[in-house]
Amino acid sequence: MSHAPFIWHNGRLKPWQDATVHVSAHALHYGSSVFEGERVYATPQGPAYFRLADHTRRLFESARIYEIDIGYGEDAINAACLELIAANRMQSAYVRPIVFRGAGGLGVLAREGAPVDVAILALDWGAYLGDAIEHGADVCVSSWHRPAPNTFPSWAKAGGNYLSSQLIGLEARRGGYAEGIALGSNGLLSEGAGENLFLVRRGVLYTPPSSAGILAGITRDTVMTLAHDLGLAVEERDLPREALYTSDEIFMTGTAAEITPVRSVDRKPVGGGTPGPVTRALQQAFFGLFDGRTPDRRGWLTPVPGGTDPHLADADEQARAQPEGIAA
Repeated sequence: MSHAPFIWHNGRLKPWQDATVHVSAHALHYGSSVFEGERVYATPQGPAYFRLADHTRRLFESARIYEIDIGYGEDAINAACLELIAANRMQSAYVRPIVFRGAGGLGVLAREGAPVDVAILALDWGAYLGDAIEHGADVCVSSWHRPAPNTFPSWAKAGGNYLSSQLIGLEARRGGYAEGIALGSNGLLSEGAGENLFLVRRGVLYTPPSSAGILAGITRDTVMTLAHDLGLAVEERDLPREALYTSDEIFMTGTAAEITPVRSVDRKPVGGGTPGPVTRALQQAFFGLFDGRTPDRRGWLTPVPGGTDPHLADADEQARAQPEGIAA
């Protein structure tokens, strides 16, 4: 993972190292941040965001839940995301918009009028779980559960929610697994540390419902839509843990993870221990959106105006060092 030279912070582009935050920031002490994870893909027409407007809409919904005033409109954030990629002359990227309460006292409630920071970072970040996207990940069921309903709002993509994810991931890594799967407060399947979960049984696609303590993922929604296009039945339903051990295929989804197959759970092989045909078909349909094999009938791709032409990826370093229009 490597970062781009420039970051968008509170309304302007600035060098990465200059985007600083005070140690008294409320978000640092109390987790009062909301964020998104987005990807820019290299397409035959140049770099393009995948479902940018949907991600931005969810960012604003998360902020509304926690009563954080972003201070910009959705159109302004979308424009800033596009500006950042063009300024950094990136063909592809993982993009992280984040909104957080700044230096505003050390009380649980930020003082009235405390600043809210808005930043957008761009990183060169490949497959989240490495070569598991090709060969399948070995995962475990975690001893840590997702919070019960009416504790933390799971639909909000908030920084504090990911303390749970850290515990799940740490336990998995310690046990030699690539990732962990959490159960909900009712003992039924919820999601991975940072991914939604899909199971395939006898050609039918199953996924825990949005009421199972999960983040209602945008990639999750994409997969369900593509599955319908492929004529696959999709059911959102409560699922017991043992469904993991009796499924023909399992895969996990997310902006970072994209569509990552699971080859074993608790050291029990899934199906034949290799990614199955349904998983592969959905991967092909998903990644086909970015190389032209799958038509973008729903307008999910947003081209980056002024983005680098694919044939000019090795443009001169001077242009990269001082992109046009950057604030002094």
